[in-house]
Amino acid sequence: MKQEEIVQKTVGFVKEKLDGDSSGHDWWHIYRVWNLAKKIQKKEGGDLYIIEMAALLHDVADWKFYADESEGLKIIHDWLINIEVQNIDIEKIIKIIKNVSFKGAGVKDQMETVEGKIVQDADRLDAIGAVGIARTFAFGGKFGNEMHNPDIKKQHHHNFEEYKNSKGTTINHFYEKLLLLKDRLNTNTARKIAEERHQFMEIFLKQFYDEWESLK
Repeated sequence: MKQEEIVQKTVGFVKEKLDGDSSGHDWWHIYRVWNLAKKIQKKEGGDLYIIEMAALLHDVADWKFYADESEGLKIIHDWLINIEVQNIDIEKIIKIIKNVSFKGAGVKDQMETVEGKIVQDADRLDAIGAVGIARTFAFGGKFGNEMHNPDIKKQHHHNFEEYKNSKGTTINHFYEKLLLLKDRLNTNTARKIAEERHQFMEIFLKQFYDEWESLK
């Protein structure tokens, strides 16, 4: 099977898997990450096929939706075997997916390849800016987080377990993750895209606090 056909079959697979998601991790999130990854690849290089496949599949195994991350990774592995992706490519795709997620402010990123760095950057870009704000509130509502509570303090998570098990507010999530992402991007192309998106979040937060205190 040709690489282009494998990519298109994977598009259909992911659409079916994520259909109806209301947490901000739906097909349209994947669509944006896929497009951003291709855009970054044009400037930064890397194997486009590996980048596309990892971008398309990265949230099928997201740890937030499985008690055990290995469950999601097995679904991806089985799919790649089913469509006859070469073993060496499966290893590359799975390795990217395992390391793509943000896992806490105090946890270092483990991405090594240019392909992985591009997919990670594309995913993080979709977590900031106007769409990032919308996705954050969608996620918080889906999982029962308070929108804002001044009595709940922001946290600096030192390890993945702390981050995974935290039950903070949606506004605190900006400080615990979203506002940190601009400085944790890998590529110059992504950093340039991030500037405006980051500034938009800062403007939003100022307006939010002004309205919260009835200053505006």
